Amino acid sequence: MNYYSLHHKAQKASFKEAVINGLAPDKGLYFPEKITPLPAGFFKNIEYFSNEEIAFEVIKQFIGDEIPEKKLKEIIAETINFDFPVVPITENISTLELFHGPTMAFKDVGARFMARCLGEFNKENREQTVLVATSGDTGGAVANGFLNVKGVDVVILYPDGKVSDIQEKQLTTLGQNITALKVDGAFDDCQDMVKNAFLDTEIKRTLTSANSINIARWLPQMFYFFFAYKQLKNKEKELVFSVPSGNFGNICAGIMAQKLGLPIKHFVAATNVNDTVLNYLNDGVYTPKPSKATISNAMDVGNPSNFIRIQELFNNNIAELKNSFSSFSFTDTATKEAIKEIHAASNYVPDPHGAVGYLGAKEYLKENPSTQCVFLETAHPVKFLDVVEETLNVKVEIPSQIESVLNKEKKFQKIKTYEELKAYLNS
Repeated sequence: MNYYSLHHKAQKASFKEAVINGLAPDKGLYFPEKITPLPAGFFKNIEYFSNEEIAFEVIKQFIGDEIPEKKLKEIIAETINFDFPVVPITENISTLELFHGPTMAFKDVGARFMARCLGEFNKENREQTVLVATSGDTGGAVANGFLNVKGVDVVILYPDGKVSDIQEKQLTTLGQNITALKVDGAFDDCQDMVKNAFLDTEIKRTLTSANSINIARWLPQMFYFFFAYKQLKNKEKELVFSVPSGNFGNICAGIMAQKLGLPIKHFVAATNVNDTVLNYLNDGVYTPKPSKATISNAMDVGNPSNFIRIQELFNNNIAELKNSFSSFSFTDTATKEAIKEIHAASNYVPDPHGAVGYLGAKEYLKENPSTQCVFLETAHPVKFLDVVEETLNVKVEIPSQIESVLNKEKKFQKIKTYEELKAYLNS
């Protein structure tokens, strides 16, 4: 399998080259040259396959022979060794829980898969720096996934005051090969700094990215949608996914799953007030704008990197896109009301991102009441303790994964400008 740049000004790359490079030399995102649908028999018998077997069938065409089959199966087994349950909320709405991994966020799957692929490709232990921007959960997942990977240093940029306390603890307390840089700015500033570093020929380090722009972080997210379908296959209603969306990597992976043949009727990109994509669908003009801070902070993105991949999947045709894809935007007030509504309906405690996903599902059902909507619960509510406990007046039990970091000391460096990042990388 080869990958081409969505800027179309670079040579094609192998899976290994694309993972190591992160971005193409022309700074475009990599995209697979071919997407071959899986055989009908796979979907017909999916309930008889283990999650590991499903994940292997889903991902193998995108890797080819660059990782031996036995090793790839080992990587998958280590990546998804936790549960992905679908939990009913109302008659037509369920949630897919993606927070049962080590950092209690959906990004554990992509981060663990990528770390293991990079470890496999870096057998000479050449020094490499994984440079990543986080709006919340990416940092902790990447830090945990790459901890003690030989030959790899991780540098995480995160916006000061715009991640939750627990999220900050998860990315600032591990030490060893993990460095946290607290940026005086928003997530978009962090993301811009990372992109500038990749463009800068004066950076002395070998850089790669662990954001969802990297194919090894992005593609494994397809697994979730297959795991959900396996659990819901025998329902008579057509399946719709409402995905809380910030950088749009997760929903883009879902669309990839659909292109592989997974019978998904529609996708809803549920966003907070950072509504760049919603505006594009309404007026046909893609206009990035500065991000706004919300209680669903992982979605505080004004210029989502992965949307260009979604456009490519629909042949850059907005009419074709709208047939399978909708977007709705919700305020913090609506999000808090949704947290209360979900809890009242089912005694379920969602996090703010899941609540936005629930609102997207509700909005879609207004005109499509005969469908089955699944919203993605992308993080455990404990990661947003203040918001959830204040909204519901309940006490959230602290899971062991979180308790282990609560009393650790945060260690970070503060930066304001790209020049400070550059100086650090060249130090």
